[in-house]
Amino acid sequence: MPTRPAPGIHRKTRADAPDGFFRAEAAGLRWLAEAEPVDGAKVVEVVGVGRRHIDLRHLSAAGATAAASAALGAALAVTHATGAPAFGAPPAGWVGPAWIGRQPQSNDPEPSWGRYFAEQRVRPFVRRAVDVGHLDPGDARLVDALCDRIAAGDYDDGRPPARIHGDLWAGNIVFTPDGAVLIDPAAHGGHGLTDIAMLMLFGCPHLDRVLGSYADTAGLTAGWRRLVPLHQLHPLATHTASHGPSYARGLVEAARAVA
Repeated sequence: MPTRPAPGIHRKTRADAPDGFFRAEAAGLRWLAEAEPVDGAKVVEVVGVGRRHIDLRHLSAAGATAAASAALGAALAVTHATGAPAFGAPPAGWVGPAWIGRQPQSNDPEPSWGRYFAEQRVRPFVRRAVDVGHLDPGDARLVDALCDRIAAGDYDDGRPPARIHGDLWAGNIVFTPDGAVLIDPAAHGGHGLTDIAMLMLFGCPHLDRVLGSYADTAGLTAGWRRLVPLHQLHPLATHTASHGPSYARGLVEAARAVA
């Protein structure tokens, strides 16, 4: 049994944690934190990790301000630009399974964004959603046909692999007196817009400030918002599989918007 954490430490536990669950989270946090010295996004500090727990530096919550949100957008762009060895690449030093929340997913390096995104981030969750009865098979075929085009490279834009959080919704951002801090990642090499698209899907304090400073710092070209439904396919597919058919409509609408 793990010892009691020291004062100032927050311990997350999970009695049924599969092997590697918390070690994968720790590796992701440390990998993202490598960008902090060059003004990347702040990340909660890992103090220790075990089979069924992870110890993190305690964060003091504060109100989200427009300035802190703008700073988050710029810092997130810097973290993304720190890069990754390949699309789908796991955090440095981690070889093993991966998860988003409690759902397993793969982190297998690919040279093509489209192939990685279709085969590792959309199709597996679409299949799970069908298997559990959360997605109509006909709608699944529509998404699957789009995945054929994505995997073929129709939507690749030439950007290099970004170092992304991978599960960036408002609940995984803690605003502190020193600014926004990221927690609970599903970190891997991906496309920066996937983080941004998830924030736009589920909302975030002062979202317009986050988006504006991110777009400026990342040098996004005009019309980048048209790509948002493409990058929302992953979170919509994962939520359709895990949270129920209420997300299926959004998944199908996003697929139609892209196609």
